[in-house]
Amino acid sequence: MNNRILIIEDEEKIARVLTLELRYEGYDTDTAYTGKIGLEKAEARQWDLILLDVMLPELNGMDVLRRLRRAGNHTPVILLTARDAVPDKVSGLDHGADDYVTKPFEIEELLARIRVCLRRSPVDDPTGTDSLSVYDLRINEGTRDIERAGRKVELTSREFDLLLYLVKNKNQVLTREQMISQVWGYDFAGDTNVVDVYIRYLRKKIDKEHDLPLIHTFRGVGYSIKEPGK
Repeated sequence: MNNRILIIEDEEKIARVLTLELRYEGYDTDTAYTGKIGLEKAEARQWDLILLDVMLPELNGMDVLRRLRRAGNHTPVILLTARDAVPDKVSGLDHGADDYVTKPFEIEELLARIRVCLRRSPVDDPTGTDSLSVYDLRINEGTRDIERAGRKVELTSREFDLLLYLVKNKNQVLTREQMISQVWGYDFAGDTNVVDVYIRYLRKKIDKEHDLPLIHTFRGVGYSIKEPGK
């Protein structure tokens, strides 16, 4: 079955180009031209990826993203934004976006970022019997549920993938390059500083309310998740 991509974009010319290019690449697509209709379509069926414009009529892209994540919808989302200021990019990531592309963009770059987002392997065991742990952190790889000290932790799909990679390699120091290649993919077109951004997000959600931090920085090398005392 082809991957299904929902395009939420109010500029019809851009939406048409995206549709043609994505279908040529073998993806199934649908389009919404307003935030309200886009949210309805996003909630109506299962999508493998959503391309979401930020500036939309009726309901802006950030509101669409916020509502999807609040409802527990973790479909990967790539934001399409004309705003290239760092605070705007960080705001999008903070609200649960997996990536962003600044307009105007080269279609080849967007296609590469789409491939990276879709590379995450589908869950083979929907019952989620595979569990991993570090100290009081529990990860159910099947259901993608996370708890720390018995309290549920909500992560975006990219945050989850990064945390999972850290936990599977616990007590080992991982370089930014290793994390980029394993979590974002070898053809990732961005900067390795994105790892630092996501580590900061994970710390806020995993470590902030706890006395014993699990995520550690090794200056000049990378990061590790470790059992306290090790």
